[in-house]
Amino acid sequence: MKKIVLLTLSTLALLANPYESNQEEMDSVIKTGQEVSTTLLKTLGKNLKKEMKAGGPIAAASFCTTKAYDLTESVDKKYGKEISVKRISLKERNPVNKAVGDELIILDAMDKMQKSGVVLPEYFVERVNKETYKYYRPLSINKQVCLKCHGNVQNNPKLSNYLNKTYPHDKATGYEFGDLRGAVVVTIKK
Repeated sequence: MKKIVLLTLSTLALLANPYESNQEEMDSVIKTGQEVSTTLLKTLGKNLKKEMKAGGPIAAASFCTTKAYDLTESVDKKYGKEISVKRISLKERNPVNKAVGDELIILDAMDKMQKSGVVLPEYFVERVNKETYKYYRPLSINKQVCLKCHGNVQNNPKLSNYLNKTYPHDKATGYEFGDLRGAVVVTIKK
């Protein structure tokens, strides 16, 4: 099974990527993708940690409802119009974070790889066209605190009620430690 998943992802990358990249350009894409994704994750993580400490899971969920998208947009604007950043998921809480198109295919492949026991790399790079790359940074449930809002939330009736009211189509619960939660996608135009 592992060989099939890896072969599928490799074949997908080759078929979807008829453009050649030089090493210098690829190094620049990777460096930019790492910087932008790290900036976003640190920005969101710092604020989320503060909210969780101050008011627990409901305060953290409220922060995500009211501030996470705006903070993502502020990081996006910081890097100019040639670079954009967003978060995607197969099981999104906010419909804005739903993976679509090639992002859905790549995220689905990552999920299958992870579920079959493959250790995911730190990033994937997709060459979209002659001028555009997408840098994918997988996001896994790698801290126990993540499970407070993304695990079995039925154990916390107040949080469960808040999520049901705020996100009636929430799919972002039921995760276990180590599961793939989604990815940060940085689109880079050269």
